[in-house]
Amino acid sequence: MRALHQITDPVFEKRTWSKMDQFFLKMIRDERDLPFVYLAIKITLTLIPSAILLYTPLLQSPYWGAWGVIHFILCIVVFLGPYTLMLHNTSHRPFFKREHNALNKFIPWILGPFMGQSPDLYFMHHMGMHHAEGNMPEDKSSTMPFQRDSFRGFLHYYLRFLFIGVIELAQYFLGKKRSSIARKAAMVEYGYYVVLFLLAMLNFGATMVVFVVPLLIIRLAMMSGNWGQHAFVDPDEPNNDYKSSITCINTPYNQKCFNDGYHIGHHQVPNMHWTDMPVDFQKNIDKYVANQSLIFEGLDFQQVFLFLMFKKYDKLTDYMVNINGDTFKDKEEAIAIMKKRLKRFPKERLEHYISQA
Repeated sequence: MRALHQITDPVFEKRTWSKMDQFFLKMIRDERDLPFVYLAIKITLTLIPSAILLYTPLLQSPYWGAWGVIHFILCIVVFLGPYTLMLHNTSHRPFFKREHNALNKFIPWILGPFMGQSPDLYFMHHMGMHHAEGNMPEDKSSTMPFQRDSFRGFLHYYLRFLFIGVIELAQYFLGKKRSSIARKAAMVEYGYYVVLFLLAMLNFGATMVVFVVPLLIIRLAMMSGNWGQHAFVDPDEPNNDYKSSITCINTPYNQKCFNDGYHIGHHQVPNMHWTDMPVDFQKNIDKYVANQSLIFEGLDFQQVFLFLMFKKYDKLTDYMVNINGDTFKDKEEAIAIMKKRLKRFPKERLEHYISQA
């Protein structure tokens, strides 16, 4: 286990803005979100022209295949993580000012399909359901019904989301008497599939590379990421964010993906700005100690997920932060707490929580 040292994750620092910066700052609500402008521009000027090129007859084999690989690398390796967390942050906090409100549709509606996202479905799922329920049983993406160090359990979780996720989401909204959102969720998802089918008739290979493969990969990444974020759920206090989520600090993932590792703090204050999260973490450090929160240094959620799939508890404790030596007595206690928080919840308890909601 590790001691807590200096936090190196990004925070906002005042600087002199260029003329281009100043132009965009007039349009967005928060100067700290300026990196999103330039990320959106990069995706627009690289990925979209690349996608169009793949649909044209200009590229012939073997050049088409080579360009397809380049497009895949751009989409999946370079942009997918930062884009998804840009989408996440701009779902929680409107990006553009009221007078430029139409531009708030650009990230989910124009860029989203190229990054495997049905337009606005992420917003409905994440804001309308996940944060409303907080991984409790009514959350259709809840990890509680599964043994969370089981690959078989995760496979069930992922395939259910992939094939009937939108149906369960619509059922959730119908149960909450929000039928208009249920209809919209079904329309954008199945409308997206219809568009992909028509595009596949036009050019099957390009449609697979540009749209279908990113869709499969991002949905796998979102589910494995959510699994990592909510794998450890305290059986006695499942609605206690400090005991039923994790925090990942000092990781390259936070540098690239806007401090997404601070998941406990995010659930505590969902609209907290991403640049405030490292400071908030340090300000509330005593709460993390008191709740024996699981904090990992140098790992991201996907790495936590992989260690769990291989049941590498010893390896996880190598990255675990033991604040001032007060959070855990020793490595054995930390492993015991992890295993306790990984156990699936019996059906009767899940039904009890639902009845109490």
